[in-house]
Amino acid sequence: MASCTGAKAALRTVIRAQAAAMTTAERRRSDVILLQRFLELPWTTEADTLLLFYGVGSEPDTGHLLLELWRQRKRVLLPKCLPGRAMEARLVQSVDDLRPGTFGIPEPLDACPTVDKGEIDLILVPALCYDLSCRRLGQGGGYYDRYLADYSGRTVGLCRERLLQKELPVEEHDRAVDLVLTEKRRLKGPSHIS
Repeated sequence: MASCTGAKAALRTVIRAQAAAMTTAERRRSDVILLQRFLELPWTTEADTLLLFYGVGSEPDTGHLLLELWRQRKRVLLPKCLPGRAMEARLVQSVDDLRPGTFGIPEPLDACPTVDKGEIDLILVPALCYDLSCRRLGQGGGYYDRYLADYSGRTVGLCRERLLQKELPVEEHDRAVDLVLTEKRRLKGPSHIS
């Protein structure tokens, strides 16, 4: 387990450097394709309630997704970090509902209603990268691992093609997403839900 944790930490350093090496123009081109592919996904079209993440740094800029999904009258949720490395999903209806939270990432205000995960049709799961089996390498905080442990709905990940890995080191608590979209591929996870 310690060797897996060490391998993940080393890989995080490499992936962060590769992501940071992309130019702003390269990231924007990638974002346009990734976000369009997500919006065109039948799961996204069918979903009424979606939990997204607010992309920061070299992550896909999901701010554009929020705007489009609000335009489509979807219920859009964003995570709020809690003590003990837990998180909850809260309903956001405009950018005015957001303030910098844990790690400086925009989070819902305390006044935003909490939504039970049983009501969530689709979760867009953040990651530094994914592998060909739809396993993710997160930031290392474990927030999503804990949240997804008892979630039974659909999960999707976005991964820049250049950051996609053949195989990631995996620990017992790691859970693959159902689908990963890159600019070129659509990968199905081992527990793919149709």
